[in-house]
Amino acid sequence: MYTLENEKLKIAVKKTGAELCKIAAVKKDIDFMWDANPEVWGSYAPNLFPIIGALKDGSYHFENQTHKLPKHGLIRNNDKITLQKQNQDSLTFKLAYDEDSLKAYPFKFEFLITYQLTGNVITITHTIKNLDDKIMYFSLGGHPAFKCPVYNNEDYSDYFLEFEQTENSKTHLINMENGLISNKTKAIFNNTNILELEHDLFNEDALVFKDLKSKKVVLKSKSHGAILTVRHKDFPYLGIWAKPDGDYVCIEPWLGIADSENTNQNLKEKEGILTLKPQQTFTASYSIEIDNNHL
Repeated sequence: MYTLENEKLKIAVKKTGAELCKIAAVKKDIDFMWDANPEVWGSYAPNLFPIIGALKDGSYHFENQTHKLPKHGLIRNNDKITLQKQNQDSLTFKLAYDEDSLKAYPFKFEFLITYQLTGNVITITHTIKNLDDKIMYFSLGGHPAFKCPVYNNEDYSDYFLEFEQTENSKTHLINMENGLISNKTKAIFNNTNILELEHDLFNEDALVFKDLKSKKVVLKSKSHGAILTVRHKDFPYLGIWAKPDGDYVCIEPWLGIADSENTNQNLKEKEGILTLKPQQTFTASYSIEIDNNHL
């Protein structure tokens, strides 16, 4: 595990999966991240690449070949990731293609993720390099889980998410048997920017939004005010999720989305898929800002 600390925050990142696993106040005994209780959900903040969520039948087609990829792709739980660089205020991790990865994902790539701690802000920057001689197809996303409630005298229902703009978006429902996006939707926002948190909000799995106007989400307590802000201008999709019995909420910026039920499984035609030309580099960032009132 690797750590960064300044006068306000201490963060920790696991080598396995390059997974952010701790955000804590330095001067106060307050943690802001979920504790990855394995009896509920044993992760902190998986990194998603080169797919988001589930594939139909766990596989996809590319150039007349069928390949299998686990849910969320190659980075999550991967112990081949290495620390490439460490500075006083940043950590950069790397995963490069190898013979095993090419069987599941037939592209020569380099995945870099940098965590930078500046004051009360953690910036997570993804850098994808196409080292191949063909166009690369990929998705990318984050899955950070934040403690909710943060304070002992609160309940889950004392929290809500405040979005940057008034929204009217619907969630695209997930088939809970296979994890695929169905053709059904459900109204979530009705000309509001507030999403009240209740455990049963996630009885039908994650809320999946394709068309939010907001690029900023604030986790707020009704008694303690703003807790943290996630800014995700580079990410057009957003997932909101928790296990129904979990005292946390995931705010998930995505570039891409899980397979739909009616997909043809062709990677080139996958909804939200990104392309990267040979020898080119792609970057995308999101940030987590902890409100100074809790530091």
